[in-house]
Amino acid sequence: MVTGNIHIKRADKNDAQLLSDLSNITFIETYRGNFSDEDLSAFMDDYFNETAIAEELQNADDFYYIAFINGFPAGYMRLKEDDAEYPLSKKYKAIHLKRIYVLKEYHSKKIGAALMSFALRFAAEKNYEMMWLGVWEHNQKAKLFYKKWGFTDIGDSHNFPIGN
Repeated sequence: MVTGNIHIKRADKNDAQLLSDLSNITFIETYRGNFSDEDLSAFMDDYFNETAIAEELQNADDFYYIAFINGFPAGYMRLKEDDAEYPLSKKYKAIHLKRIYVLKEYHSKKIGAALMSFALRFAAEKNYEMMWLGVWEHNQKAKLFYKKWGFTDIGDSHNFPIGN
């Protein structure tokens, strides 16, 4: 999909290193100062290494998309089908927006909006009845972004394993 100078493409196994790099950079940009550097590093080592992401890219129910602006990678998202973490996903055909991150230098370029718009179209085209996500309770910027797109806080919570 191309929107202006933003191009979104589905990631494949050849993109594992790029996704690992984007994941690590955006995660640090988002959470540094809220957790110790050691805890951030341990989390990223577990979840954002190239091998882990390459395995996720092999899963048919895992959908990674990378957003490029003027040919440069600016952000990404991960959607996952049949994610049993959330109870309502057993009642509805649901997709989980697991990650949506944009490099800080591109925050004002509408990359997040392009990714979210793409995610909502993707869900509609695949006949998902519900999209759900989790957001860290202290990430006010993200909470405002999701509210703008019609997401509501239903008061449910789940663990986000960073540190002790």
